[in-house]
Amino acid sequence: MQRIAIVDPSDSTREPLRNLLLGVETVWLEAECSRYEFFIDVARQSTPDAVVIALDSDHHKALQLIQQLTDEFPNMPILAVSARGDGQSILQALRAGAKEFLTAPVVLEDLMLAMQRLRSTRSGSNGDIGGTFNGNHRGESLVVSIIGSKGGVGCTSLAVNIGCAIAQDPNYNAALVDLDLALGDADVALDLIPDYTLADVAMNVDRLDMQFLRRSLCKHDSGLSLLPHPVQMEDIALVHDEHLGRVIGLLRASYSHLVFDLSKRFTPTDWTAMRMSDVVILVAQLELTSIRNVVRVLHTMDKEEGLGEKVRIVMNRVGAEDSEISLEKAQETIGKPIFWQVPNDYRAMLGARNAGVPLMTHAPKSKTHLSLVGLANALCGKTPVEPVKKERRSFFSFR
Repeated sequence: MQRIAIVDPSDSTREPLRNLLLGVETVWLEAECSRYEFFIDVARQSTPDAVVIALDSDHHKALQLIQQLTDEFPNMPILAVSARGDGQSILQALRAGAKEFLTAPVVLEDLMLAMQRLRSTRSGSNGDIGGTFNGNHRGESLVVSIIGSKGGVGCTSLAVNIGCAIAQDPNYNAALVDLDLALGDADVALDLIPDYTLADVAMNVDRLDMQFLRRSLCKHDSGLSLLPHPVQMEDIALVHDEHLGRVIGLLRASYSHLVFDLSKRFTPTDWTAMRMSDVVILVAQLELTSIRNVVRVLHTMDKEEGLGEKVRIVMNRVGAEDSEISLEKAQETIGKPIFWQVPNDYRAMLGARNAGVPLMTHAPKSKTHLSLVGLANALCGKTPVEPVKKERRSFFSFR
C-alpha cells in the first residue's frame, strides 16, 4: 500500500483529486492539507511514501514547497499537478524537485501510472545504470541517445530493439524519438504509420502541452511509443534545437525512459539531445573507419564538460566474418572500455527489419536479441554490465 499526502489550498480541485486517489486500491491517503506553509510539518509527522502538490493556488509558494521537501526528504517522490501544462511550467516543477507532473483535470489512468512510477522511484528501481554510472538522480526519465561512428552500423536497429525491451517492463513507459530528421526509418522498422511527426510538434511548439505531445506519438504493440521524423524533406527546417529542448522537457515528465535515435551528421539537434541525455551510446563496428571515427568523436566530446563521461561504446555485429580488427586491438586503439558487445546475427536482424517487427517478435531466442535485452537491462540498472568477453581467435590469426 502506497501512503500518500496531498496539499491543495483550493477546495474545488482538492476534493476531486482526493476522491481520485481514494479510488486507487494501492493508495492510502495518509494526510491532506489546505495550506502550503503547513505542509512541511504534515510531511514530517506523517512521513508518507509520496506527496501530491497542486500548484495552481500559488505557483511560487508551491515550487518553494517542492524545493523544501526535496532538500529535507530527498527520497520522497513528489507528484506535481497543475492545469498549466505548458513546457515552462512542467520544467519549473521538475527542476524544483518533482518526480512526476500531471495536467489537471487528472485522468485516473494517468494517475495510476504516475503512482506506479513513483513507487518504482521510491524502491530504487531506477537506480544506478549498469553499475558503472549514475542515471538521473532526480527520478526523472532516463534519457539515452544512440549515435553511430558512421552510417550503417546499426543504430536504428539498436534503438528500436532497446526501446521495445525496456517497454516490456510494466513499471516503465518508454518512448523512442527518431532524430534522424532526413533519413530516419524507425517507423518502418516498427511498421507504424504515424498521424503526426516531430515536424507537427515543432509547428505547434508555442502551444505545446503534455496532452498534445502524447497525442503526437504513436504506440507499437510492444508498448513502445514513437515520435517519428518529419515525412516531408522540406519540413526538416521546422525542427530547431531549441524546439527539441522543450519537447524533451515534456517527454521527461511523461515517460520513464526515452531513447533518441540520432543522425550520423552530428547536427545541432543531435548535440542538444546528447547534452540533455543521461547516457550517449556510441555504436561502432570492428572495422578501421568506424574505430577511427570513435577516437575522433570521443576527442571532440571530451572537450565539452560533462559530455564525454556520458559516452558508452557499444560494439555491434561482433563475430562477423568480415571484421577487420580484433576486439582487443579496437579497445587498445580507442583507449576506453567497450561497454557492451552485440553479437552478429545478420539473418535474424535483416529478417526483423524486412518484416517491420522487433527482434522480440521475429527472433526472440536469437543471440542478438538476448544481448540487446541484456543491454537494456544494464541501462535500467537491472543487471551488472556484461563483461567484454575475449574474442576467440584461431591459431593462425595474425590480427
